[in-house]
Amino acid sequence: MVRFVEVPCERLAGSTLDALLEEFASRDGTDYGLVERSLQEKVTNLRARLQDRTLLLLYDGASEQWDLLPREQAADLLT
Repeated sequence: MVRFVEVPCERLAGSTLDALLEEFASRDGTDYGLVERSLQEKVTNLRARLQDRTLLLLYDGASEQWDLLPREQAADLLT
C-alpha cells in the first residue's frame, strides 16, 4: 500500500498553497541561515523551489499529514 503521494502544487487553490507554505515557513526549527528573512520572503523561496521541482509536496495518507521535502529525499519515500 502506498503511504506517501506527491501532490502537484498546481492542483491546489492558490489560497490553500499560500496557507501551506506560510505554515511550513513558520514551523519551529525552520532554519534559513544567518540572515533573517520575512515570512513572505520564505514563502516566495519555497514557491520557487516547488516550481523548479527541487522541493516536493508529499501527503502521508496513513497520518493524514503533509510535508515539503527535497526531491531526492522525497524520491526515497515515493518508491
